[in-house]
Amino acid sequence: MKQLMKVAVLPVSAIFLLTACRNAPTNNTSVKEGEQEAVSTATISATAVQLKDDKLNAVYQQYAQLTTALTNGDAKAAQLAGNAIEAGAGALKDGGALAQSAAKITATADIEAQREAYSTLSNELIGLVKQAGVAGGVLYVDYCPMAMEDKGGYWLSGVEEIRNPYFGESMMTCGEVKEKVGH
Repeated sequence: MKQLMKVAVLPVSAIFLLTACRNAPTNNTSVKEGEQEAVSTATISATAVQLKDDKLNAVYQQYAQLTTALTNGDAKAAQLAGNAIEAGAGALKDGGALAQSAAKITATADIEAQREAYSTLSNELIGLVKQAGVAGGVLYVDYCPMAMEDKGGYWLSGVEEIRNPYFGESMMTCGEVKEKVGH
C-alpha cells in the first residue's frame, strides 16, 4: 500500500513542479514586455521630433536610446547607444566634446559612471540642439536637482512626462521640465 502511494504521489508532484516552472517564464515575459514598451515609447517620442540638422537629428535618435537605457538601468544598451553617438558626433561641426562624452559611456559598464558622462553629454547636446533648432515636434529640457550628487543634471526628452535617467526606477519621476525647444 505504501509503495502504491509513493508511485501515485510522485507523478502528481512532478506535474505540479512542471506546471509551476512553466508559469515562471510567463511572469518574466510580462516584465520584458514592459521594458520593451518603455523602449518603444522612447523610440516613438524620438521619431516624433525632427531637428533642422540631419546629422544632429541622427545623433539625437541615438541619444533617446541612451536615455531609455539609463532610465532602465541597462549599461550594455547604454554602451551601444554611446558608441553610435560617438560615431555620429564625429560627423558634426562642433561634435568633439559630444564624442568624448559618448566615448566615456562606451568605455565603461558601470551605470553610475555612464550617468556621470551622460550629464556632460546632455549639456553639450542641449546646446547643439538649441543652436540648430527643431523643425518639427517639441523637445523638453528636463532637470533633476538631486542628480550628480545634488549638483543637478539636465537631459532632453521627446515627452513631457519625467522619466529620470540619472536614478532610473529608484526615483523615476524626480525632476521637472525647465524649457521647451520647438513648436
